[in-house]
Amino acid sequence: MATRSRRRTAWQARAALLPVLLTGALSLAACSGGSTSTTSPQGGGSTSKTLVMDASFTLKTADPGRNYEPTGLIVGKALYDTLLTFEGSDVTKPVPSLAESFEQSPDGKTLTLKLRQGATFSDGSPITADDVVFSLNRVRDLKGNPSFLLDGVEVAKTDATTVTMTSKTPRPELPFILPNPALGILNSKVVKEHGGTADSSDKAEQYLNGASAGSGPYELESFNTSSQVVLKANAKYWGPDKPTYTKVVIRNVESATQKLNVQRGDSQIALDLSGDQIKGVSGNFQTLKTASANVVFLLANQDPGVSKATVNPKIVEAVRKGVDYQGLLELAGEGSVQAPGVIPTMLLGALPADQAVKRDVEGAKAAVAASGVSNPSVKLEYPSDLTLQGLSFQPFAERIQANLKEVGITVELAPAPVATALDNYRNGKEELGLWYWGPDYPDPTDYLAFLPGKTVGLRAGWKAGADKDLESLGDKAASTIGDDTRKQLYTDIQNKLNASGPFIPLIQPSQNIVTAASVTGLQFHPVWTVDVAALGAK
Repeated sequence: MATRSRRRTAWQARAALLPVLLTGALSLAACSGGSTSTTSPQGGGSTSKTLVMDASFTLKTADPGRNYEPTGLIVGKALYDTLLTFEGSDVTKPVPSLAESFEQSPDGKTLTLKLRQGATFSDGSPITADDVVFSLNRVRDLKGNPSFLLDGVEVAKTDATTVTMTSKTPRPELPFILPNPALGILNSKVVKEHGGTADSSDKAEQYLNGASAGSGPYELESFNTSSQVVLKANAKYWGPDKPTYTKVVIRNVESATQKLNVQRGDSQIALDLSGDQIKGVSGNFQTLKTASANVVFLLANQDPGVSKATVNPKIVEAVRKGVDYQGLLELAGEGSVQAPGVIPTMLLGALPADQAVKRDVEGAKAAVAASGVSNPSVKLEYPSDLTLQGLSFQPFAERIQANLKEVGITVELAPAPVATALDNYRNGKEELGLWYWGPDYPDPTDYLAFLPGKTVGLRAGWKAGADKDLESLGDKAASTIGDDTRKQLYTDIQNKLNASGPFIPLIQPSQNIVTAASVTGLQFHPVWTVDVAALGAK
């Protein structure tokens, strides 16, 4: 689990996390109590369609400069266009959006973007280089949840149609960061009129929680962090693909009720159903089961002050070889996959499935014998009140405990409320920890955090200098431009981590997507979960 006090902190602070989709499609110009959707003719013979989506909210604001929660990113994607985006669910290659082209310098320190001509905000005014500079500087300098995305990046207007982003260090990941909805471009004139600034004195959040100031396919009609968000189609949308639905209602509903709603046709999309809940959905639905971008992993602490057992490389080897990965997949359900490395399977640099660690019981027993530790015992800590894709950590912990008992390692289970568990995890106090990491942005640089001396490395007591060869590889990867070269570097990094690092990647839980037969265009996306504007209707 990434936990930086940013988006994942919000995820971890609640018991039910990330989305899974469901639908049962009807249509209406207005939902009666927000529960049904029908199609009806409007003036001039036009047709109005309403999409109803149920979600378990992780939502604080609609202000892009402060928005970095999963539900908020769904909303932000619909309201605000970004300079770059991704095509469908493919996150391996950024493509133009408000920027018609982009070029990164050979040293990775400069990114030049040419702005698209003819793009307009929802009030019809043109999008300018000044709007881009204001919007990106505002995100960085507000010091809100997403500000870290642009740490150390200077944004400047080169001319009326060109914006340049520079940094003192190479930032090969920057094109992969810019599609994030938190970096949506604001109508600077409108935002400034409502107290907007590019510093901590900004007072525009209240306005942006009641009305959007973007160029996206939808506008904000109403916003409530505890009940529902209503979006309306942007009649002046500049893009070639106009939104199918004239209204989108996103409701805060707990998962069991989401299932009931979709089955009886009260909603068209339901997020947050587990694999078991999906099995019980019957009727005319389309189902997509795919691996999420979240990697569940074990960490074995390398600080001798925390553990005398897990600092022993043979004990770590025994844990790695002793886990029954296929058994964990059975617990996780259909659509889940074994994580071959710390980088999830859909990102650049992910290891192929055939390079994943295999269970080797005899090899694990031999490693225990070679460790010199008599009757090794470790404490496994994990959050007791947190779920991921509808899954609790408890069954996984129990299965790992049974697996390691078979190879001669006694595991004491130590579940704790997420606040307590997080504190121990962040402060490097866990002997053996069970957590997950989801990408801040879909680029492998985000996973250099697992190296010695970096954020997650330090949480495992793995200090700088612990593996100089690996650290050197990481430094090279962080400054290299060119996807082919980067891919090989991250492959080498993960193979070394799998061979001798203190982390054991386990699984990527499934993201289950079920839609009614009438809904089209739905794809899971690891950044914004679902692109509302891409949804169609038969």
